[in-house]
Amino acid sequence: MSLLRLCSLSKGLPGRLLQEQHRLTLLFNADPCHGCLKLRRHVHDKSPAERPWVLFRRSYSAGIPKKEDGKKRTWEQTQLLDVLDARIQQLQMDGVLDVKRSEVQFVRASQMEATPVKVVKTLAKEREPLGARKGGDQDRLVSKTQPSRWMEKLKQEKWNKSKRQLKLDQNAKHKSLQGSHVADSKGKASGAKSDNPNPKTDSKKAAAGSRLDSASSKEESLLAEVEDLDHRLNQWEQPEGTQRLLEDREGNKYGDAQLSIHSFLEACIFNEDVERAQRCLMDYHRNLSRRKQLSINTYNIMMHVWAKKGSLGHIGRLFVLVEEAGLKPNLDSYTAALECMGRSPHCSNRVISRCLQQLEEDGFSIEDLFKQCVFREDEREMVLKAVQTVHPDFLPHVDAEMKICSSPLVHDFYTERESAVYPKLDFPLAELGERFSRQLAMEQAGSVTIESVEASKPLTEHMIQMRELLAQLRSHWHQSLLQAFRESKMHLGSSGQKSWRMNLYPYLCLLEDKEYVDIMLQAVTSLPPTGESLLTMAKELGNKIYNKYSIRKKTKSSMVDKISTIYQRYAELLARDTQLNEFLPREHWVRLEAELNSGPSLLSDDTHWPHILVVQLGTHLVELLVREVKVNSNVLSPAQETKLIPVLYHMYTFRSNHQVGFIKPHPILTQILSEAVETTLTFDSYVMPMLCPPVPWTSPKFGAYILTPTKLMRCVEGAIQHQLLLEKCQDQDLHAVLDSLNQLGNCAWRINQPILDIIISIFNDKGSDKLDIPPPVSEAPRMPSMAPHGGGQGSQADKASFKRELAKCKKKGAEMHSLRMDALYKLSIANHMRDQLFWFPHNMDFRGRTYPCPPYFNHLGSDVTRAVLLFAEGKPLGPHGLDWIKIHLVNLTGLKKRDSLRERLQYANRIMDDILDSADKPLTGRKWWMNADEPWQALACCIEIANASRSPDHTEYISYFPVHQDGSCNGLQHYAALGRDVIGATSVNLMPCEVPQDVYSGVAQQVEEFRARDAEKGLKVAQVLEGFINRKVVKQTVMTVVYGVTRYGGRLQIEKRLKEIEEFPKEYVWDASHYLVQQVFTSLKEMFTGTREIQDWLTESARLIAKSGSSVEWVTPLGLPIVQPYHRTKNTILKSNIQFLSLQISHDASERPDTVKQKNAFPPNFIHSLDSTHMMLTALYCYSAGLTFVSVHDCFWTHAVTVDVMNKVCREQFVALHSQPILQDLSNFLLDKYGACLPGDRRNKKFLEYRRMLELLSKVPQTGDFDLQRVKESTYFFS
Repeated sequence: MSLLRLCSLSKGLPGRLLQEQHRLTLLFNADPCHGCLKLRRHVHDKSPAERPWVLFRRSYSAGIPKKEDGKKRTWEQTQLLDVLDARIQQLQMDGVLDVKRSEVQFVRASQMEATPVKVVKTLAKEREPLGARKGGDQDRLVSKTQPSRWMEKLKQEKWNKSKRQLKLDQNAKHKSLQGSHVADSKGKASGAKSDNPNPKTDSKKAAAGSRLDSASSKEESLLAEVEDLDHRLNQWEQPEGTQRLLEDREGNKYGDAQLSIHSFLEACIFNEDVERAQRCLMDYHRNLSRRKQLSINTYNIMMHVWAKKGSLGHIGRLFVLVEEAGLKPNLDSYTAALECMGRSPHCSNRVISRCLQQLEEDGFSIEDLFKQCVFREDEREMVLKAVQTVHPDFLPHVDAEMKICSSPLVHDFYTERESAVYPKLDFPLAELGERFSRQLAMEQAGSVTIESVEASKPLTEHMIQMRELLAQLRSHWHQSLLQAFRESKMHLGSSGQKSWRMNLYPYLCLLEDKEYVDIMLQAVTSLPPTGESLLTMAKELGNKIYNKYSIRKKTKSSMVDKISTIYQRYAELLARDTQLNEFLPREHWVRLEAELNSGPSLLSDDTHWPHILVVQLGTHLVELLVREVKVNSNVLSPAQETKLIPVLYHMYTFRSNHQVGFIKPHPILTQILSEAVETTLTFDSYVMPMLCPPVPWTSPKFGAYILTPTKLMRCVEGAIQHQLLLEKCQDQDLHAVLDSLNQLGNCAWRINQPILDIIISIFNDKGSDKLDIPPPVSEAPRMPSMAPHGGGQGSQADKASFKRELAKCKKKGAEMHSLRMDALYKLSIANHMRDQLFWFPHNMDFRGRTYPCPPYFNHLGSDVTRAVLLFAEGKPLGPHGLDWIKIHLVNLTGLKKRDSLRERLQYANRIMDDILDSADKPLTGRKWWMNADEPWQALACCIEIANASRSPDHTEYISYFPVHQDGSCNGLQHYAALGRDVIGATSVNLMPCEVPQDVYSGVAQQVEEFRARDAEKGLKVAQVLEGFINRKVVKQTVMTVVYGVTRYGGRLQIEKRLKEIEEFPKEYVWDASHYLVQQVFTSLKEMFTGTREIQDWLTESARLIAKSGSSVEWVTPLGLPIVQPYHRTKNTILKSNIQFLSLQISHDASERPDTVKQKNAFPPNFIHSLDSTHMMLTALYCYSAGLTFVSVHDCFWTHAVTVDVMNKVCREQFVALHSQPILQDLSNFLLDKYGACLPGDRRNKKFLEYRRMLELLSKVPQTGDFDLQRVKESTYFFS
């Protein structure tokens, strides 16, 4: 019988069991019989303490609904426990079992395979029969420290029962044979005697037999019931859905434990420390419990090491270990074996033939080796050499046929290419090649140093002295850190730890020692005066090490030469002086890679470091900084006493009622940095825009930058389920998504220099709050000083007021510094690129929404960054281009949102004097542009209009200016289209109208009607709000309610708007915001009935799916798989010398889903996936039409001359998207995905929950009568 595990709420590990944490982990992960032996063998062993950091874990739920679920689950578990208790008592009374209820183990089943700690708890105090107490205290101690002995007794009793049953059967058979023999002999001896049986004897025998049968059946039925309880509990607490999210196609697990082992082995191998890697693998393999953390890919890592050395004996032994572990070799295993055989000159053909035969017996083929495996360096050639030894004529087949995405939305895009006019870049082939070389050099360097825009300030004598002092200090710090780093590395490398206990030593050898020190000193320089949390600082340092290591690894594997060769030929597709123009960028790159069928694979199979490892490594470096970086206390005041003090301080502060470790610079360092006013800034290479067109995305593992590791789908730090889900897809299913990202990334940009110069001048002249240029920290409010009262002592009220003012000033100063540095970074990068052309590679979030990869400077930024960006390629305005720029200017002002396009154009013509004055004298004229909603983009637009209108022929004027077309509350547009809601569609401009319908104004008008009605009834807050309800007050809430904003969040939004109104009485802000948010939600419910039904259906579906133990997944109409990463928070404690770090992880797919987050996030995430699909479709079809196209989510950009074409494509693709049965397809997918887990027992409560879920998923909300084709005629759908 398997170990019966009953789940209970974890309340921490008892103190007496802390030292037994590892042994208990081994016990519960091992086979029961082995586990008991191990527990008896090691029960008094002490846990070694050599490990520099130890992990502890505690699961908890923070939301109220989770507490409700927890109580309900505990109650149901208690019921099952009572049933089990009664069964055990009954078995004891019948003499079947001799077990003690107090020895039942409580183990959270969802944490069975987690590595740090298992929480084990006894049900109650020891309750034994009196006869069992004779052994004294020692016996009781052994009983308590061996809580699994009851399971041994249960198994032994089951075995005894089987033996008794077998003996009874044998006795019965023997007696029957003996009885028949006696009867025969008696019959022969007294043949005349009649054969009359004794009725008493027969009845006794029959009664005894029936009692034996009934006892046997009773034993079997009771034992079966206990087994059933065990099965039900295990099935209850271990949902399969969350476990599958961390598995690849072959079923290999990728939890934190597996990733840590893989990362450690790869780091050891990169450092050529093969002995350490092999020792680690063997120690994990020898231990049955730790062996479960190994997958076939772990063994493959070591196979490739020995294959490089040509050691066939080691390969054979590893195959034996794989068999011992119960694993099956995969293609990569056979690749390593064949590579080794190819490198071994004396390897016989018989061995190779046997290997190929075994490969085919396992269901693989030789072609699969070359199609699916990732090769490094010359592995491909070695494998081919081994194969050709047996099959001399074999050559890998090159698949020239391009597979097409199965989505019907893009069928025409991929099949009807005769009329396609793919755009080319305005660069010659030679220039693209030179740009590639510059980008490659920048990525290999890893960082870029640029001039700061503050460098234009006049240089003073004091600034020179401060810079010289700072240089001396850095030189001294560099030497101290270098020595301390080497000592710590030596200590970790020579520690007497057990080999399977992985420490940080291999990760401290990946780069040169000097590189680690440079990274640490750069972190000191960039530290804000208010400090940074230890966790944030550690993550940044750890990620920088990982990025440099990844680039170094690719360089070492000869991948750079292959990428360079392919890119030079790939550029022929993009250059203007070549004829090739019949392929998409992805298709052309794949063709070139297939033709160059040699050398390493370009797909990266590197293991992403787990989040905990990144933090551990970063924490180690921060600890060195705090300990070693010091300065003399009198460095700025020589008259004071000399004392060596730390430059960085580790302290604690509170954030949201949580104590957080902080690293804060000493005021001396802050003063030196501020007075030195350094003229340079250093950034990582991936922060800068690319100097050449990005490498096209060809798979989830390759694209964007040349060498810098980039995820196709950005996610929360440490979440890997998204990447695994993408890798499980068929390649062709992702083609449309990849091609759209490539199209966005291939758009070239340039800097609008006149606008940038004006912004920099204001930035260096104390900034401007009105124009969104943050002022320097010197303009921050002065810190208050507490005036003395009565001998220097103030009242308690004065002290409290002083503390509030002090905290307010500190907060304001911190905000100003943050905003100032953000603007400094953006403007400095823009100034550095002012004479260059550049590109923004793109990736996406887990919903499919696209983003530029460079984090600071991109077109998704603020009004300032958008204003300084222009398309690198210019196009003539044409007959209507200038009109579109004028309309775009009026849109930027926010003045004529309810007017028609004709009226907006007329308004622009009426104010031409103000437009020209703004263009000619932006800072000295009438400054009309400063009153616009987006002032800097409005100024750039004014300058463009002035230049075009003053040209000889404005239709021939070459314009680089991007014109925007923005969706009208795009989220509600998708909801209205899904529900075919006529009223909702009209409100958000899906229906053609003479003037644009403003849903925000409509809601404000309806709320005003509700207010007037309540005011007449005497409601005070409604009377106070008279005259204050307008479009601006309700806009943000209306816009975000479709994306899941709650009433609480909506109230905060309205409260903020009311506070901005100076005339509104501040004492009514809370009451008024509470009242208005209720009216806004009521108004939206009346205006968008279909929207609410769909939103409720999505919310309830997600709630039931999450409650069943699975995360919500779906597939977009373009084939992109999506999974929501919301799971119950896991609190992991990382012990380090500087601080115990508490990592609250809510994305671990091995935990149960967070029901509240899953259900609240599903509707907005689903709509986001639809608006990203619409954008991608528009991008693809604009590309085939030869347009320049970029987007900011639901705001589409193109040249003025192509606005009409883009508008046509945008509307056609929206209609095509919503012509698909989106909700029905979603229902079918969810039923297929989650309907297979229906429990078989109809009496099980879970069966009713599943049935309710399936009934809900199958009931798709009904739709209205809106005709989607009307969207094509709507002028203001996007305008």
